[in-house]
Amino acid sequence: MTIQSPPKPLQIWLMAIRVPTLPAAVVPVLVGTATALADGVLRPLVFVAALLAALFIQIGTNLANDYFDYQKGADTSERLGPTRVTQSGLIAPVVVRQAMLVCFALAALCGLYLISVGGWPILLIGVFSIASGILYTGGPFPLGYNGLGDIFTFIFFGLIAVVFTDFLHSDALRPLALLASLPVAMLVTAIIVVNNLRDAPTDRKAGKRTLAVIFGERFARMEYAFLVLGAYITLPVVWFWGGASPFTLLPWLTMPLALTMLDLVGKQRGKALNAGLRGTARLHMIFGALLTLGLLL
Repeated sequence: MTIQSPPKPLQIWLMAIRVPTLPAAVVPVLVGTATALADGVLRPLVFVAALLAALFIQIGTNLANDYFDYQKGADTSERLGPTRVTQSGLIAPVVVRQAMLVCFALAALCGLYLISVGGWPILLIGVFSIASGILYTGGPFPLGYNGLGDIFTFIFFGLIAVVFTDFLHSDALRPLALLASLPVAMLVTAIIVVNNLRDAPTDRKAGKRTLAVIFGERFARMEYAFLVLGAYITLPVVWFWGGASPFTLLPWLTMPLALTMLDLVGKQRGKALNAGLRGTARLHMIFGALLTLGLLL
């Protein structure tokens, strides 16, 4: 019989920040920078600051989710997904909360430079992004508990992240950035849909009213298919109406992975959907990398 040694502190914190989710913060910054660079515009310090701010907001949101889901009883011993450090007792709740606040403070610090470049619109975006990261699972009306998590993710980790990264480089709100943000927004939201589909039974018990709970699992599977297929359908729009090159169709190379995920998410339930969650996150990352490359070629 093999006795597993307890995880080391570094492993625990890597678990807490949810490393596999971090590409959700990186991809929009890459795509937004690529839309600007395609027109010969690049501010290197803006890229670094925007990337760090996005990562800190993502990590802060993950820690807030870990902390508030435990406080509200959504994370229990019946949890089907990856281990959550607060619920499992690996990190004390007060420490997770402090780490969350530090991450959001660091995001705000990066934001000070971005505000100096982009002005008051970036201030508003920063304030709303940090507030939404906390209010996703915290506060008197948590977004994720009231069917608004998908919309929040689509807007902040898709549309706004890409469009305003481009804006910080180009000083303009441009159609290409908006169009390129659509497939990014769709795939990052698809990650949330798989998560909510898997957790629907336990979320229902905890009173967490995600769309998968409100409208049922069949709706969640249809939503997932719409988002994944929609990401591919929008690529010709980016090419034709965005004025990009045909290389923006490069993400179509990921279609085999997308079809595999559609089949898995369409049929599986419970813990089996953990593979769908990992696969969808991988799809988002590779799709985003190829879209970035396509915009630059």
